[in-house]
Amino acid sequence: MGNRGMEDLIPLVNKLQDAFSGIGQSCNLDLPQIAVVGGQSAGKSSVLENFVGRDFLPRGSGIVTRRPLVLQLISANAEWAEFLHCKGKKFTDFDEVRQEIEAETDRITGANKGISPVPINLRVYSPHVLNLTLIDLPGITKVPVGDQPADIEQQIRDMIMQFICRESCLILAVTPANSDLANSDALKLAKDVDPQGQRTIGVITKLDLMDEGTDAREVLENKLLPLRRGYIGVVNRSQKDIDGKKDIKMAMAAERKFFLTHPAYRHMAEKMGTPCLQKVLNQQLTNHIRDTLPAFRSKLQTQLLSLDKEAEEYRGYRPDDPGRKTKQLLQMVQQFSVDFEKRIEGSGDQVDTVELSGGAKINRIFHERFPFELVKMECDDKEMRREISYAIKNIHGIRTGLFTPDMAFEAIVKKQIVKIKEPCIKCVDMVIQELINTVRQCTNKLDCFPRLREETERIVTSHIRDRESRSKDQVLLLIDVQLSYINTNHEDFIGFANAQQSSKQSNKQSSAASQVIRKGWLTINNISIIKGGAKEYWFVLTAESLSWFKDDEEKEKKYMLPLDNLKVRDVEKGFMSSKHAFAIFNTEQRNVYKDNRFLELACDTQEEVDSWRASLLRAGVYPERSSNVNCEKTSGGMSCGDNFSMDPQLERKVETIRNLVDSYMAIVNKCIRDLMPKTIMHLMISNVKDFINAELLAQLYSAGDQGALMDESQEQVQRRDEVLRTHQSLKEALAIIGDISTTTISTPMPPPVNDWRSGGGNRSPPTSPTGSRRMSSGQRPSPGGGRGAPPPPNRPGPLGPFNNSADSPQVPSRPNRAPPSIPR
Repeated sequence: MGNRGMEDLIPLVNKLQDAFSGIGQSCNLDLPQIAVVGGQSAGKSSVLENFVGRDFLPRGSGIVTRRPLVLQLISANAEWAEFLHCKGKKFTDFDEVRQEIEAETDRITGANKGISPVPINLRVYSPHVLNLTLIDLPGITKVPVGDQPADIEQQIRDMIMQFICRESCLILAVTPANSDLANSDALKLAKDVDPQGQRTIGVITKLDLMDEGTDAREVLENKLLPLRRGYIGVVNRSQKDIDGKKDIKMAMAAERKFFLTHPAYRHMAEKMGTPCLQKVLNQQLTNHIRDTLPAFRSKLQTQLLSLDKEAEEYRGYRPDDPGRKTKQLLQMVQQFSVDFEKRIEGSGDQVDTVELSGGAKINRIFHERFPFELVKMECDDKEMRREISYAIKNIHGIRTGLFTPDMAFEAIVKKQIVKIKEPCIKCVDMVIQELINTVRQCTNKLDCFPRLREETERIVTSHIRDRESRSKDQVLLLIDVQLSYINTNHEDFIGFANAQQSSKQSNKQSSAASQVIRKGWLTINNISIIKGGAKEYWFVLTAESLSWFKDDEEKEKKYMLPLDNLKVRDVEKGFMSSKHAFAIFNTEQRNVYKDNRFLELACDTQEEVDSWRASLLRAGVYPERSSNVNCEKTSGGMSCGDNFSMDPQLERKVETIRNLVDSYMAIVNKCIRDLMPKTIMHLMISNVKDFINAELLAQLYSAGDQGALMDESQEQVQRRDEVLRTHQSLKEALAIIGDISTTTISTPMPPPVNDWRSGGGNRSPPTSPTGSRRMSSGQRPSPGGGRGAPPPPNRPGPLGPFNNSADSPQVPSRPNRAPPSIPR
C-alpha cells in the first residue's frame, strides 16, 4: 500500500477496537467519508487511488466515471475485493476489479457515455486500511454527448450533492491547474454545502501540464481564492504512465522530484504532493478519533462507577466458605422479612408508582370488593316480598292470623344471614392470593440462590394455607354467631321503642345527602354519537345525584342525574374497545338521560370500574340481580311467576317484616364488614408476618443442609465472573484511551479566511480580455494600473464569498493563455 499515514493509524484503531471488544461492546468510531468532486478529466480518480495506494479505477478520455463508486475499505487479515452485485465472489487481482467496474457501469448506463445515479458498491478488505468510505463521483460536465440526457449538468450536480451534503463527508475539491480556478465547479459545490470551509480541501492537479513560464504558485500559497484549509498540489500519472505499468510508488517519487526541482514550487515542496494530501486527510481521521475519545471516556467511566460497588463485593469472594454462606443466609432471610413487611404495611422509600402493592390491594379488597360482594347477595325486593308472604301464610297455616308473626321475620333474616357466607369466604380467598403473590414478589431477590427461594416460598406458602383453614373457620363462626341469636333489642334496630331515634338518624342522613362521595373522569359511550361518539367528562357523585361537567374545574355542568330508582348493570367489553364499561338504568323503565334508557360509562381499567361501582353502592345505587328463583309449583298450584293478590292486612304484615328485615340486615352487614378485616388481619396477615420474623429461619435450617440452600445459580456465577471481567476491561479501556490521548496530536482547525472579493489588502487577479481569471506566472508587476485594478464592488464573481483571506497581500501577474485540456 502507498499510504503510510493510514497504516500508522491502524494500530491506534485496533487498540480501541480491542478495548471495547473486551467489554462486549462495539467501538463505533464512524470515521468520515472522503468524496472527490471536480470537473470532467480533472484527475479525481487518480487522487482517490493515490490515497488508497492501489491502482484499480478505470482510466480514459472524456467521462469515464459515469456512476458513483462507493468504496468501503475494511480492515482484514487478507487482501481481496468484492462487489455488492457479485456477492460471494472474491477478487484478488485488482485489474479484474477495474474490468468489473467498467462492465457494471456499461450494464446500467450503456456503452455510449450514459450516466446513472445508481452507485456501484465495492468493498476492499486489507490489513493496510482503516474502515473508511471513499466516494468517486462523476465529473461535472455541461454539454451532453452520446446517450447523455439534456439536463446532464443538473443530474450530476444532484448526484454529487447527495453525498457531499453529509456533515461527516470530507470534500476534495479537485481543479486542474490548466483551467480557470474562478470558474471551478468543485469549489462552487463545496461552498454551497460547506460555507465555513471546515471540511473542504482544495486539490490542484496537472501542474506538470501548464504552459512554460506559467505556474500556480499564488493558488498553492492560498493567495488567490483562499480556502480555510488551503490547497495541495499533486502530479498524477499520465495515461502513458498507466499504460506503461508505472506503479504508484514510482509515480510518487517522480512527483517528489517535480516539486523539488520546479523553481516556483521548490520552496513549498514539503507541503505539496500526494504524501502531503495523505498526511492532511489522515490527520483529519486522527482528529476525528480524538474528538470521539471524550464521549467514549465518559461512557466508560459511567459504566465503571456503576460496577465499582458490585465488583468490590465479588473481589475475594469464596463461594464455598461456610461462614460466608451462613452470614448470607441470615442477610437474605432478614431482607425478605423487611421486604414483606414493607409491601404489606406500606413504606415511604422506593414507592411503586406503576402498580398497587400487596397491602394496598388487600385494603381495596376489605373496603371495596367485599362490601360490593355483600350487596350483590342481597335479595331482590320483589322476591323478598314473595318469600315473606309465603312465610306468613305457611306459619298461619289453615288459620287466618291476626298479628304479624315473629317467626316469619326470624326465618327470613336467618336465610339472608346464611347468604353472607359466600362473600366472606371469597374475601378470605382473595386475601390469601394477594399474600402468596406478595411472597413471590419478595423472593425475586433470592433468584441467585434457587434452592433458598424454592424452600422459602414453600415454607411461607404452606403456613399461609394452614392459616387459611383457621381463618375460614373463624369467619364461618362469625356467621354462626349471628345466626344463633337475633337481637331485636339492638339500639339500631327499627322498632316502636326506637322510632324517635330512627327519625333523628334519617334527619342526619338527609343533611349529609349533599356530601361528595367520589369525583373522577368517565367516558360516556352512548351519547353524542353524531358529534363524534364517546366523550370524556368530569363526574361528581353525591348521595342524591350524579353530575358531570366539561372539565375538572366544575364550572360548566352538563347534566345532573338524580339517583332515585337507579341501578347498575355490567356491560360486555366491545371487540374494538380498550375500555371497561358499566351502565346505569332506571328500574321504572324511564329514560335516564334525554332519549337514552341507560347511560353507558367507561373506564380505562376494570379496577376503576369496580371502584366506581363501590362508590355508587355507597350512594344507594345497587347492582342489578339476575332472577334465579326456582319455579316450583306450590301445593296450591301457584308458581313463582304467577301474579297473586294479597289482602290489605297481609300487605301491611309483609311491609312491616320487610322493613324489619332491612333494618336488621343492615346491622348484620355493618358488623360483618367491621369484623372481617379484623379477623383476617389477626389470624392471617399478622400471623404470617410473625412467622417470617420468628420461625422462617429455623424452618429453613430444619429443611436440610443450609450449605445446599446457598448454592448459587449458574446465572449468578456467570454474572459474578462477567462483572469482574467487565470491570477489569473497563479500566484497561480507559488506560488505552488515556494513552491514545497522550500519543496523538490534534491539529487545530485553521482560522477562517475572509472573502476573496472583499478588498482589505487582497487585490483581484488579472483578467484576460474576456474577463476570466487564470493561473498566474511568477512575474509580479507593480500593484496598480488598469489590468491589476480590482473590479467594481457591485459586480459579483462566479463563486461569491468562500471564506477567503484578506491577511496575505495578493499581487497580480500577467495573464497567460491556458493550454488545451489533456485527458488523464
